[in-house]
Amino acid sequence: MNKSIVNWDNLFAQKDSFMNAKPFKFTFIENVFDNNFYKELYETYPKLDDTWDVVSTFTKSMYAKFWNIPDNESSQDTKSTFTKEWKDLQIYINSEEFLSNIRKLTGTTVNRVKNFQFVLYKKGGFQLPHIHNVGPNTVILMVYFSKGWKKGDAGGTYVATEPDESKIIFEPYNLDNSLVIFQDSPKAAHGARIITKDVERRALQIYLEEYDEENGWSGVDPHSKEFQSKLPEI
Repeated sequence: MNKSIVNWDNLFAQKDSFMNAKPFKFTFIENVFDNNFYKELYETYPKLDDTWDVVSTFTKSMYAKFWNIPDNESSQDTKSTFTKEWKDLQIYINSEEFLSNIRKLTGTTVNRVKNFQFVLYKKGGFQLPHIHNVGPNTVILMVYFSKGWKKGDAGGTYVATEPDESKIIFEPYNLDNSLVIFQDSPKAAHGARIITKDVERRALQIYLEEYDEENGWSGVDPHSKEFQSKLPEI
């Protein structure tokens, strides 16, 4: 793929921040994508319509649009309504170049994309603080496509010292071409405060994990009973 997509220098500049973060590894990165490529992604982010799933439980309120990762470019869904730039991004994220660079950034052994999903919050949207703890070689990226966020505005994925909103240690407010990346662990608490403004928080959620043909995924399936049992209760 010839075009520039990810500003890797910006990501690698935050490697020390990621590796030294406590009580779990995370960092926030701005200017993630090449400006021209990001402009195309931003302008063609999928519109909220009846193809999205409504996710409304006591732990969260949001809209989700799942898009399976193809094994290779030839298996790409040509009937989808996603633009060429989104298809290029999906293929690139599934490439060895992308995965190798994430391994260099995080020091993990992730080698496959487990989940590629659009996540959108509107007014009233939120997610209670929680910890997945599915395995040490799971890396989660929340990539943002929302302009106009101001300091103090809710909606960005925060990280906390424990699953308690009063224990937030970082919350992003620039949600325009930025991302929060963290490594799963027993202490990786995160969530999103309830949005009180009439806005859309547009994001792309990517799970990367270690996989081998004999044993499968290194972490727990997020749809399994074991994973669901770890979700926060009220």
